[in-house]
Amino acid sequence: MLSSNASLGPPAFFLTGFPGLEKFHIWISIPICSMYLVAITGNCTILFMIKTDPTLHEPMYYFLSMLALSDLGLSSATLPAVLSVLWFNHRPIHFDACLVQMYFIHTFSILESGILLSMAFDRLVAIRNPLRYTSVLTNDTIIKIGVGVALRAAFFVFPASFLLKRMQYGRTNVLSYPFCLHQDILKVVRSDRRLSSIYGLMVVLSSMAVDSVLLMASYIMILKTVLSIASKVERLRTLNTCVSHICAVVTFYTPMIGLSMIRRYGESAPPVVHILMANVYLLVPPLMNPIVYSVKTKQIRTRIVKNFWKDKGSMEAS
Repeated sequence: MLSSNASLGPPAFFLTGFPGLEKFHIWISIPICSMYLVAITGNCTILFMIKTDPTLHEPMYYFLSMLALSDLGLSSATLPAVLSVLWFNHRPIHFDACLVQMYFIHTFSILESGILLSMAFDRLVAIRNPLRYTSVLTNDTIIKIGVGVALRAAFFVFPASFLLKRMQYGRTNVLSYPFCLHQDILKVVRSDRRLSSIYGLMVVLSSMAVDSVLLMASYIMILKTVLSIASKVERLRTLNTCVSHICAVVTFYTPMIGLSMIRRYGESAPPVVHILMANVYLLVPPLMNPIVYSVKTKQIRTRIVKNFWKDKGSMEAS
């Protein structure tokens, strides 16, 4: 029996923690909460370093600050719902709140994909045309790129929320994860879902799929330029400037592909595996990006070490 949102009110949605492991939710929440805290602290540190250190006011670090903001947004969109399920077993979520959370999760995911592509363009210009680097990537250009990728993400996802709002659902709808994802909400739709499903696929193809193709094309061009450098030392030095970005790309796309594959071909896998992959997809990039850039980027690493010793010296003096 179909239930209409208009006539019977909004349907009831319930999030899911780790089925069969409910009595261990508190223990499971400890590593998950710790990773969230590290992700939030790390990205805030990156933003603070870039803002306060004039030597980091360069295009590469401006894009890095955009990536950190995107990671903070993604963490903030998922953390409250995850902890409410794991700590308090509070599973109900209002239909509109679920759509809002879904909107922000997918918006920040597409935004991160666009920022990673922008950072690839930054590396491409820096390696192929180093003399024109600052003239091509001016502050105005960086602002336009940032606004462009943000608007693309915001406008792409909005119709998906609108389409889901017009769908019909049962009175009780149990989702598969401790947060709301578009493909998961579609599973509980009781009316024709083809239009919403096709639109979701088109959004993925026109954003993340296109971004991944352009990313590969950018690195093919970068690799051709690097291989044309005569000195082996210079080749390695040039490639080393891309290591952090490559790690960020791998960290972002690998969990996403893994989640897509297990949803499509892993129907027989236990629900816990699906939930674990979904948490990895949303948690690992915000966690790893500040760690990778802090370790591999000399300027940021040096700045963090200086601040640490400065604070330690101040404490000893007092």
